[in-house]
Amino acid sequence: MADAARQLEAVSDTPRLDAELLMAHALGTTRDALLLGRLDDPTPDTFAALVARRLRHEPIAYITGTRAFWTIDLAVGPGVLIPRPDSETLIEAALAWFGSRAPARILDLGTGPGTLLLAALAEWPQAQGLGVDASETALGYARRNADTLGMADRAEFRLGNWATGIDGHFDLILANPPYIGTEEPLPPQVRDHEPAAALFAGIDGLDDYRRIVPALPALLAPGGAAMLEIGWTQADAVSSLGQEQGMSSSVYKDMGGRPRVVRLT
Repeated sequence: MADAARQLEAVSDTPRLDAELLMAHALGTTRDALLLGRLDDPTPDTFAALVARRLRHEPIAYITGTRAFWTIDLAVGPGVLIPRPDSETLIEAALAWFGSRAPARILDLGTGPGTLLLAALAEWPQAQGLGVDASETALGYARRNADTLGMADRAEFRLGNWATGIDGHFDLILANPPYIGTEEPLPPQVRDHEPAAALFAGIDGLDDYRRIVPALPALLAPGGAAMLEIGWTQADAVSSLGQEQGMSSSVYKDMGGRPRVVRLT
């Protein structure tokens, strides 16, 4: 692992962590179990090939096939946006908004592998949810994740274009739309591997907010809230889009102290 970590310094900001995760995957165990009791195991023959994939900038989550998010583990793979810790701010903001209350119906626009919807359903066991995505690949992962987590009876997934064709009212609407400008630079592990359709949204990164926000007033139930993830420079622009629809806004910061979520009510 030490040798692998030295190699991975060329492509990763967390080379030791990457090496540990790859070794745990090669051994068919967890990182915790590896560190607590299996450091004397022989190196599996498959480990070198996993390191070679990472050296080609392939994301760790695609190599191992899984990513932890909030309180759940999600299966992920090529064609699916990898869940980020910053997106957990959406769940934190929703918990802060509802307090002792609980949403009955949840909508996740751009659900990907079910990330936000399934994390929210894990928090509120009586809630039902709908996840919408334009990618059949992503929806396949979302349905499998719902099955694995025992939520298939509470989570519906549907192919769609944001809020188009959705009826009814929802207590909580979650969305992590593409918000990167088409000319913004990205690291190779993102640019060359993750789906562009889940990353880029026009020159200013706001194209999809312009589609989503006008639909929100008709979809929100009384007392409900929409939580939208944003790029850290986009709080004012997205808040203004909501205000144009007669909605009030509030901004939540991520663990790094950067604006990350706009709440619209």
